[in-house]
Amino acid sequence: MLAQLRPAIVSYLLLTVITGLFYPLAVTAVAQVAFPAQANGSLIMKDGKAVGSTLIGQPFDDPKYFWGRLSATAPFPYNARASSGSNLGPTNQALIDEVQARIDALRAADPTNTAGIPVDLVTSSGSGLDPNISPAAAAYQVNRVANARGMDVTKIRILVTQYTQDRQFGILGEPRVNVLELNLALDATK
Repeated sequence: MLAQLRPAIVSYLLLTVITGLFYPLAVTAVAQVAFPAQANGSLIMKDGKAVGSTLIGQPFDDPKYFWGRLSATAPFPYNARASSGSNLGPTNQALIDEVQARIDALRAADPTNTAGIPVDLVTSSGSGLDPNISPAAAAYQVNRVANARGMDVTKIRILVTQYTQDRQFGILGEPRVNVLELNLALDATK
Protein backbone atom coordinates (compact mmCIF):
# COMPACT_ATOMS: atom_id res chain seq x y z
CA MET A 1 0.00 0.00 0.00
CA LEU A 2 2.88 2.41 0.75
CA ALA A 3 4.13 1.84 -2.81
CA GLN A 4 0.82 3.16 -4.12
CA LEU A 5 0.39 5.95 -1.57
CA ARG A 6 3.76 7.62 -2.22
CA PRO A 7 3.21 8.27 -5.97
CA ALA A 8 -0.32 9.52 -5.26
CA ILE A 9 0.94 12.05 -2.69
CA VAL A 10 3.81 13.16 -4.94
CA SER A 11 1.41 13.57 -7.89
CA TYR A 12 -1.02 15.50 -5.71
CA LEU A 13 1.69 17.89 -4.48
CA LEU A 14 3.17 18.32 -7.96
CA LEU A 15 -0.20 19.05 -9.59
CA THR A 16 -1.11 21.41 -6.74
CA VAL A 17 2.05 23.43 -7.36
CA ILE A 18 1.55 23.41 -11.15
CA THR A 19 -2.17 24.22 -11.21
CA GLY A 20 -2.32 26.25 -8.01
CA LEU A 21 0.84 28.33 -8.37
CA PHE A 22 2.59 28.20 -11.74
CA TYR A 23 -0.47 28.25 -14.00
CA PRO A 24 -2.18 31.22 -12.25
CA LEU A 25 1.11 33.15 -12.25
CA ALA A 26 1.62 32.46 -15.96
CA VAL A 27 -1.94 33.51 -16.84
CA THR A 28 -1.60 36.68 -14.73
CA ALA A 29 1.73 37.54 -16.38
CA VAL A 30 0.34 37.05 -19.90
CA ALA A 31 -2.76 39.12 -19.04
CA GLN A 32 -0.65 41.95 -17.59
CA VAL A 33 1.52 42.06 -20.71
CA ALA A 34 -1.13 41.51 -23.39
CA PHE A 35 -4.17 43.24 -21.81
CA PRO A 36 -3.01 45.43 -18.90
CA ALA A 37 -6.08 47.68 -18.76
CA GLN A 38 -8.55 44.79 -18.83
CA ALA A 39 -6.48 42.71 -16.38
CA ASN A 40 -6.66 45.58 -13.90
CA GLY A 41 -10.42 46.09 -14.08
CA SER A 42 -10.74 48.48 -17.06
CA LEU A 43 -10.50 51.40 -14.66
CA ILE A 44 -11.18 54.96 -15.74
CA MET A 45 -8.67 57.36 -14.24
CA LYS A 46 -9.18 61.08 -13.64
CA ASP A 47 -6.42 63.19 -12.12
CA GLY A 48 -4.55 60.02 -11.13
CA LYS A 49 -7.54 58.61 -9.25
CA ALA A 50 -9.82 55.74 -10.27
CA VAL A 51 -13.34 57.10 -10.74
CA GLY A 52 -14.95 53.93 -12.05
CA SER A 53 -14.70 51.10 -14.53
CA THR A 54 -15.87 50.81 -18.10
CA LEU A 55 -17.43 47.49 -17.06
CA ILE A 56 -19.55 48.53 -14.06
CA GLY A 57 -22.34 51.10 -14.17
CA GLN A 58 -22.71 53.90 -11.66
CA PRO A 59 -25.82 55.60 -10.34
CA PHE A 60 -26.43 59.06 -11.79
CA ASP A 61 -29.60 60.95 -10.89
CA ASP A 62 -28.57 64.58 -11.29
CA PRO A 63 -30.36 66.08 -14.35
CA LYS A 64 -27.04 67.42 -15.68
CA TYR A 65 -25.81 63.86 -16.23
CA PHE A 66 -26.91 61.05 -18.51
CA TRP A 67 -28.64 58.31 -16.54
CA GLY A 68 -27.83 54.66 -17.04
CA ARG A 69 -29.90 51.54 -16.78
CA LEU A 70 -31.56 50.59 -13.54
CA SER A 71 -29.61 48.25 -11.29
CA ALA A 72 -31.18 45.24 -9.62
CA THR A 73 -28.27 44.63 -7.23
CA ALA A 74 -28.62 44.78 -3.45
CA PRO A 75 -28.16 46.34 -0.96
CA PHE A 76 -27.25 49.32 -3.17
CA PRO A 77 -27.31 49.97 -6.96
CA TYR A 78 -24.39 48.74 -9.08
CA ASN A 79 -23.00 46.58 -6.28
CA ALA A 80 -20.37 44.52 -8.10
CA ARG A 81 -20.38 41.97 -5.28
CA ALA A 82 -24.04 41.17 -5.88
CA SER A 83 -24.34 40.97 -9.65
CA SER A 84 -27.77 39.69 -10.56
CA GLY A 85 -30.92 40.48 -12.43
CA SER A 86 -34.21 41.08 -10.68
CA ASN A 87 -35.79 37.85 -11.97
CA LEU A 88 -39.14 39.62 -11.96
CA GLY A 89 -41.53 38.52 -14.68
CA PRO A 90 -43.43 40.94 -16.94
CA THR A 91 -46.63 40.53 -14.92
CA ASN A 92 -44.96 40.96 -11.53
CA GLN A 93 -46.38 44.04 -9.79
CA ALA A 94 -42.97 44.94 -8.30
CA LEU A 95 -41.47 45.17 -11.79
CA ILE A 96 -44.44 47.17 -13.07
CA ASP A 97 -44.08 49.59 -10.13
CA GLU A 98 -40.31 49.91 -10.68
CA VAL A 99 -40.76 50.67 -14.37
CA GLN A 100 -43.52 53.19 -13.64
CA ALA A 101 -41.36 54.92 -11.00
CA ARG A 102 -38.53 55.28 -13.51
CA ILE A 103 -40.93 56.60 -16.18
CA ASP A 104 -42.24 59.14 -13.65
CA ALA A 105 -38.67 60.19 -12.74
CA LEU A 106 -37.70 60.63 -16.39
CA ARG A 107 -40.87 62.62 -17.15
CA ALA A 108 -40.39 64.80 -14.04
CA ALA A 109 -36.77 65.53 -14.96
CA ASP A 110 -37.74 66.57 -18.50
CA PRO A 111 -41.48 67.39 -18.64
CA THR A 112 -41.31 68.83 -22.17
CA ASN A 113 -39.96 65.59 -23.64
CA THR A 114 -42.89 63.72 -25.15
CA ALA A 115 -40.81 61.14 -27.04
CA GLY A 116 -41.18 57.47 -26.25
CA ILE A 117 -38.84 56.33 -23.50
CA PRO A 118 -36.34 53.67 -24.66
CA VAL A 119 -36.82 50.41 -22.79
CA ASP A 120 -33.26 50.30 -21.50
CA LEU A 121 -33.91 53.42 -19.40
CA VAL A 122 -36.72 51.74 -17.46
CA THR A 123 -35.44 48.17 -17.06
CA SER A 124 -32.36 46.64 -15.50
CA SER A 125 -29.89 44.41 -17.29
CA GLY A 126 -29.33 40.74 -16.56
CA SER A 127 -26.28 41.51 -14.43
CA GLY A 128 -27.67 44.67 -12.83
CA LEU A 129 -24.31 46.32 -13.56
CA ASP A 130 -24.64 47.42 -17.19
CA PRO A 131 -22.47 50.52 -17.77
CA ASN A 132 -23.94 51.21 -21.23
CA ILE A 133 -27.13 52.57 -22.69
CA SER A 134 -28.37 52.49 -26.24
CA PRO A 135 -27.79 55.50 -28.51
CA ALA A 136 -31.58 55.98 -28.44
CA ALA A 137 -31.52 56.20 -24.63
CA ALA A 138 -28.73 58.78 -24.82
CA ALA A 139 -30.59 60.77 -27.49
CA TYR A 140 -33.71 60.76 -25.31
CA GLN A 141 -31.75 62.52 -22.54
CA VAL A 142 -29.87 65.11 -24.61
CA ASN A 143 -32.36 67.99 -24.10
CA ARG A 144 -32.55 67.45 -20.33
CA VAL A 145 -28.76 67.42 -19.98
CA ALA A 146 -28.38 70.47 -22.25
CA ASN A 147 -30.95 72.46 -20.27
CA ALA A 148 -29.45 71.48 -16.91
CA ARG A 149 -25.95 72.46 -18.04
CA GLY A 150 -26.94 75.50 -20.08
CA MET A 151 -25.18 73.97 -23.09
CA ASP A 152 -26.01 73.85 -26.76
CA VAL A 153 -27.98 70.71 -27.69
CA THR A 154 -25.85 70.22 -30.82
CA LYS A 155 -22.66 70.12 -28.77
CA ILE A 156 -24.09 67.40 -26.55
CA ARG A 157 -25.35 65.40 -29.52
CA ILE A 158 -21.82 65.53 -30.98
CA LEU A 159 -20.44 64.18 -27.68
CA VAL A 160 -22.99 61.36 -27.70
CA THR A 161 -21.94 60.47 -31.25
CA GLN A 162 -18.26 60.55 -30.27
CA TYR A 163 -18.88 58.20 -27.34
CA THR A 164 -21.12 55.78 -29.24
CA GLN A 165 -19.31 52.47 -29.67
CA ASP A 166 -20.18 50.27 -32.62
CA ARG A 167 -20.90 46.56 -32.47
CA GLN A 168 -17.92 44.50 -31.34
CA PHE A 169 -16.06 43.26 -34.43
CA GLY A 170 -18.87 44.88 -36.44
CA ILE A 171 -21.32 42.02 -35.75
CA LEU A 172 -21.59 41.27 -32.01
CA GLY A 173 -24.00 43.12 -29.75
CA GLU A 174 -25.58 46.47 -30.37
CA PRO A 175 -24.22 50.01 -30.60
CA ARG A 176 -23.82 51.43 -27.08
CA VAL A 177 -22.80 54.47 -25.10
CA ASN A 178 -20.78 54.13 -21.90
CA VAL A 179 -22.55 56.42 -19.42
CA LEU A 180 -19.56 57.12 -17.16
CA GLU A 181 -17.24 57.98 -20.05
CA LEU A 182 -19.89 60.28 -21.58
CA ASN A 183 -20.53 62.02 -18.25
CA LEU A 184 -16.81 62.53 -17.66
CA ALA A 185 -16.53 64.03 -21.15
CA LEU A 186 -19.41 66.38 -20.31
CA ASP A 187 -17.66 67.48 -17.13
CA ALA A 188 -14.48 68.14 -19.10
CA THR A 189 -16.35 70.29 -21.64
CA LYS A 190 -16.10 73.99 -20.99
